[in-house]
Amino acid sequence: MARKRNPNGAGSIWQRKDGRYEARVYVPQPDGTRKRKTVYGATWEECDAKRQELVRRDRQSIPTPTRSAKLSEWLPYWLEQFVKDDRKKTTYAKYETHVRLYLIPNIGTKRLENLGAADVRRMLAAVSAKASPATAKESHRVLRSALSAACREELISRNVVKLVPAPRVEQRELKPWDLEQTTVFLESARGDALYAAFVLAVALGLRRGEVLGLRWSDIDLERRTLTVRNQIQRVQNELYADSTKNRRSRVIPLPLMCVPPLRWQRLRQAAQRDMAGAEWQGSDYVFTTRTGRTVEPMNLSRSFQRITAAAGLPRIRLHDARHGCATLLFAAGVPARVVMEILGHSQIAVTMNIYTHVSDEHRREAMGHMDRLLKRTK
Repeated sequence: MARKRNPNGAGSIWQRKDGRYEARVYVPQPDGTRKRKTVYGATWEECDAKRQELVRRDRQSIPTPTRSAKLSEWLPYWLEQFVKDDRKKTTYAKYETHVRLYLIPNIGTKRLENLGAADVRRMLAAVSAKASPATAKESHRVLRSALSAACREELISRNVVKLVPAPRVEQRELKPWDLEQTTVFLESARGDALYAAFVLAVALGLRRGEVLGLRWSDIDLERRTLTVRNQIQRVQNELYADSTKNRRSRVIPLPLMCVPPLRWQRLRQAAQRDMAGAEWQGSDYVFTTRTGRTVEPMNLSRSFQRITAAAGLPRIRLHDARHGCATLLFAAGVPARVVMEILGHSQIAVTMNIYTHVSDEHRREAMGHMDRLLKRTK
């Protein structure tokens, strides 16, 4: 009995002169094109099973390379198909930078199935020399994620990056301002147009983007609460509103010291709106330019640095004020879990390991307790 002809797109099978069976099916490639894939079998049934598997992958849009793809082919495909729509724009931009500047130039000619641990080690050494160990560590993470996706797509059987440890990076020593220095900064910033923004960054530990992403609808001055829902980010040439870093909103009780600056900001913004007239760009953001536009994140940082220099304070990043907030909260005896919720961390380990700084005074006080405990009774 003659076998039925396969439908269009399902490939075809025939017997070769050597007795084996051969099937060919058009399948999607990692770069988005379609090419013909050939499989063989000792029997018609064996060959047909392989053909059906190719058809199944095709219908599920799973790439089946006719040859092992090069990293220079797979990495851009991975960025577009696996990262662009599923991750934040900032994450995509960071990954794209590592792929373009470090991964493709160093290992782009290697094919997925031929990439070895030695190739990964050489790449990491090259990136460490060209940029820094911290950059090489991030490139390691990006490549590991890209090859994990290739494993899930059954393009390779193992992820060789997992066999190579990431470079060790010395943690940057954080030296946030102490209480007196923080007070000096706030006094110096009192006359600045962004004074209320600096108060929120220092007192609540808000991220720069979270401060600029605040809307008046997020603030209840009567109940003294503030809800962090969004952040303002600039990626390349685009300024846009995004969800918070961990995609969760959080409600923070407002200290009394934050209420007057916010009331002043509301009055100041209303005056600017009246002065701008038809030029005002309507929005509900708390911090805007003279015409109601969103404030550039870098402009907030520049103002912070300008005030810091004028006050004669040690130079720190605006983000370091967030570290200082955590340190002051811990010094006041606030439980770690509460500090984690205020700062918006997804894991308490981040709060404990990165955002706390133990001052000399606290170390001296701790050892003073040891003095009393172990002091011999005369």
